[in-house]
Amino acid sequence: MLLIDYYAYNNKLAEIHPGEKMLFFALTLTLCLTLTSAATLLVIFLLMGGMVVFLADVPWRVYLKLMLLPGSFLIVGVGALAVSITFETHNFLWATQIGSCTIGITRQGLNDAANVFLRSLASVSCLYFLTLTTPVTDIVLLLNKLRVPALVIELLTLIYRFILILLEVSRQIYLAQDLRIGYRNLRTGLTSLGKLILSVFIKSYRQSLAMYDALVSRCYAGKLHVLEDRRQWSWRNILLIFLIDGALVLSSLYAGGLA
Repeated sequence: MLLIDYYAYNNKLAEIHPGEKMLFFALTLTLCLTLTSAATLLVIFLLMGGMVVFLADVPWRVYLKLMLLPGSFLIVGVGALAVSITFETHNFLWATQIGSCTIGITRQGLNDAANVFLRSLASVSCLYFLTLTTPVTDIVLLLNKLRVPALVIELLTLIYRFILILLEVSRQIYLAQDLRIGYRNLRTGLTSLGKLILSVFIKSYRQSLAMYDALVSRCYAGKLHVLEDRRQWSWRNILLIFLIDGALVLSSLYAGGLA
């Protein structure tokens, strides 16, 4: 089982109505995309992380490990955004001249990079809040109630399951290769990587066929059915959601950070 999938079923917020978590996710993500106050974006990032770690009881090491992957991509991306290349004269904080071209870092570039970095981190933290506290079956039920087309729901569910198959197959093959010292140097590592990619493609294709056969044997007719665990909406939680997001909007307005 994928790590995210495991904690989605085994966390202290799993019994809360999925509609409440989806509502909080949707409203807060909308704020991440519309607010420009760096302080508010940072608060959203810390708020979501705190709820996952302290309320859902997901280990902080696991959450940090999950954040490192998008964080590393963001650092590379915002680093490129902070650098300006121009043929004109600007007030650079740091610059180097290459012929008639100037490559440097401006204060505006740093501000833009920091804003994009915080906005992206806050958005990712919102996504992790939903995925680490809500099983995919609950999300499917919500999408059904929201009248999302059945084809979209089916594709979402099958793609998610195929990702799990792909990751599990690649993990097994990599462990087998590593035990046979398949990555002791660059040359053997590249050879093993090529074999891993080929084997993953073949085995994942076979397992996907087996998965489809299993669906057909259970009378699959183009629509996936999942059992619904009926839960009651909590008006207290809904009020708390609107209070939190309302406070975030007010703080951003106070800081002059509304797009």
